[in-house]
Amino acid sequence: MRNIKLIISYDGTDFHGWQRQPFLRTVQEVLESALQELTGVCPNATASGRTDAGVHALGQVVHFLTASAHSTATFVKALNALLPADVRVLSAQEVPQSFHATLDARAKLYRYVIDNGPIANPFQLRHAWHVFQRLDVTAMRGASRALLGRHDFRSFETNWPNRMSSVRTIHHVGVSRMGDFVWVDVEADGFLYNMVRSITGTLVKVGIGKWPEAKVAQVLAAQDRTQAGPTAPPQGLFLVRVRYEAESSS
Repeated sequence: MRNIKLIISYDGTDFHGWQRQPFLRTVQEVLESALQELTGVCPNATASGRTDAGVHALGQVVHFLTASAHSTATFVKALNALLPADVRVLSAQEVPQSFHATLDARAKLYRYVIDNGPIANPFQLRHAWHVFQRLDVTAMRGASRALLGRHDFRSFETNWPNRMSSVRTIHHVGVSRMGDFVWVDVEADGFLYNMVRSITGTLVKVGIGKWPEAKVAQVLAAQDRTQAGPTAPPQGLFLVRVRYEAESSS
């Protein structure tokens, strides 16, 4: 058996997330169906992590085992011919059988995109959260520094507890603006349920002047989800990349 690693991109708007669910359209279901059509066998495609309904991916990593002799170039070309237009295979690589897309991941980078124009851009409704109040990016950036490092992030986890531990390490957090668009980048060794969306909702409270910068540190210390800001809607969230042991952090 060969172990094939794919990097895929998808618009999550019309999907009920990554994971297969009965009678619902999911990314895993359409990818496995395309693989079955190509190879004659339906594999178990394992992703670096689940994305929720409406969430997008620029660089989701997937692996699957196959006895197929197709070249990696053929996998890319054939799968893109078989997949719906809202999913694309960007690359395919044969990797050791020991590689596991989920267990070997060392860090993931998510980006949340906010349309901060006074009027919602109709071409971004599927890919950004419209916040019409002008955001103070400098204040948001200052507040976000409290999140760096290893902490218990249960204040930013929906329906805590979802995991054995809510302790995670954030390696990088950034807030940037270009014109009417603001984005929040968070790279960490792992994420809790709705963590980035909760962090974004909290930082927006700071950005519109409802909360002072120091509030974010207080929310983190409270370890209470009710103390944080709202969960930002799913359409603004993108999984940008997944980093593995041998890869550079740049």
